[in-house]
Amino acid sequence: MSGSDATVRAEAEDTKRRLAPPLLNWRRARLVPIAVGALAMALGLWAGLARLGLTLPPSGMPAVAEFHGAIMICGFLGTVISLERAVALGRWWSYAAPVLSSAGALLLLAGMPPIAAVAFLSAGAVFSIASASIAVRQPALFTAVLAIGAGCWGVGTLEWLIGYSMLAVVGWWLNFLILTIAAERLELSRVARPPPWSQVAFAIVVALLLVGSVRGELARDTTPFTAAGLLGCAAWLLRHDIARRTIRLVGQPRFAAVSILAGHLWLGIAGLLLLIAPPGATAFSYDAAVHAITIGFVLSMVFGHAPIILPAVIGLRVSYTPITYAPLALLHLSVILRLAGDVFERMDLRADSGIASTLALLGYVACLIFAARKSSTSKARRELTV
Repeated sequence: MSGSDATVRAEAEDTKRRLAPPLLNWRRARLVPIAVGALAMALGLWAGLARLGLTLPPSGMPAVAEFHGAIMICGFLGTVISLERAVALGRWWSYAAPVLSSAGALLLLAGMPPIAAVAFLSAGAVFSIASASIAVRQPALFTAVLAIGAGCWGVGTLEWLIGYSMLAVVGWWLNFLILTIAAERLELSRVARPPPWSQVAFAIVVALLLVGSVRGELARDTTPFTAAGLLGCAAWLLRHDIARRTIRLVGQPRFAAVSILAGHLWLGIAGLLLLIAPPGATAFSYDAAVHAITIGFVLSMVFGHAPIILPAVIGLRVSYTPITYAPLALLHLSVILRLAGDVFERMDLRADSGIASTLALLGYVACLIFAARKSSTSKARRELTV
């Protein structure tokens, strides 16, 4: 080896050593919005239980219960989804979205909803730009829908900021979640090579959901476009989702498929509820449809995707454990209780559903921690064996 080659190699090794700590720190920095999102989830669950009539300490946090939806959708799910998108994009500026949504969550918890709304609106704007840049780099229906879903977050937050009814705002926020998840499932469905007409059908479903939000249907007495969009989306996903194949596998792929397909069913049930009992038809018809979407569909997707997302976002490897089926089953039982309590106006069942969904989420987090420790122990044993 010549002297010049040795110098080049030494400089390369020195550069690698100097770059390693910042990269490690950047990965650790992602834990900050994750931690804030987890705090928002915990307090959002507290707020949900308080809204169901349960007496919980501390008693001096009525504002948290009032903004239960904003905490869970913007503070928790918005932070997690925007962080995942920032990691996928790999641009430093895209991390402003989860940082801003984390700040919005903290501001909301501190009792400053107008400023929190501005932070969430800014997060939605950055998230929309990040999603649009992906659509420009990779033109496809699923990337376009991802960008549209991101825009729904910002539109809903803007309406909240300028004083629109929260019922109308929630319609946009739900589309943010539904379209984000559906677009990701659309991308994966390409493995199964669905027929060309399926893309047209998917685009029609997206249009129906958007029309429903523009009309503010969740604040009206009838919801024809939203109901049709939810039913169409559920039917499309149940027909074309790759989970129909992966459910035949074992271990983590089957668990994810069970979570995903069960979530699709709840999305269809939400559409059916809005069709036969739109908001205002009964005391809790709105509540039933919204929680069939947020708990039955969205959180079931979170359960299915978390073991895949966590390694990519924060480097936490999670081994599969069959125990995760227990909190998943409890989650879906909680949705059944919620809908039964809403339909029959049984406050006791509604309270039981809140407790069950809270225990399901906490139980799933405990399972993930257990699985991560199991994975770490297995890795250490392999290294010792080597």
